[in-house]
Amino acid sequence: MRDIVKIYTKTGDQGKTALFGGRRVGKDSARIEAYGTIDELNAFLGFALVSASTEVADLIVAVQNELFVFGADLATPLETRNTDITRIDEKYVARIEQRIDMLEEQLQPIRYFIIPGGGETAARLHMCRTIARRAERLIVNLSAMEEINEADLRYINRLSDFLFVLARYANYVDGFEDVRWQQE
Repeated sequence: MRDIVKIYTKTGDQGKTALFGGRRVGKDSARIEAYGTIDELNAFLGFALVSASTEVADLIVAVQNELFVFGADLATPLETRNTDITRIDEKYVARIEQRIDMLEEQLQPIRYFIIPGGGETAARLHMCRTIARRAERLIVNLSAMEEINEADLRYINRLSDFLFVLARYANYVDGFEDVRWQQE
């Protein structure tokens, strides 16, 4: 017989939830807003994955896996001890930078402003980019209230840059032009 884990625990019925380490906070706390938005970003990446080519899909899945580490990092206050979580560090930031560089080598340099659009996958990735930017704002807000892992801010900043470049790459792979901003 297999162990059954119920999806509901009833421990959050009063509007509070537990962080890694056990501390309970309101579900509207800055920390919950931050890592909840990372979860939202991961869900939207799954939406982008549905229409993505293999080349783009592999990159999306890699980031989705990193976002689980990132969410756990944000859900675990720095003062928490005796937890076995992985923290975002400079190797995660460097990995994102390497992906950006790899993709940009295959793209034409940008000579004009680009607005979201082109193919379906690119449009979805641009939406992911805006969610990453919102997550960044929320993480900055959290960092003004509590000490956080400093690499978290670098990672989310690079991630939104990566998603912009990945959207351009998706257009390239799918045979679409980036949509050029037209000034009136």
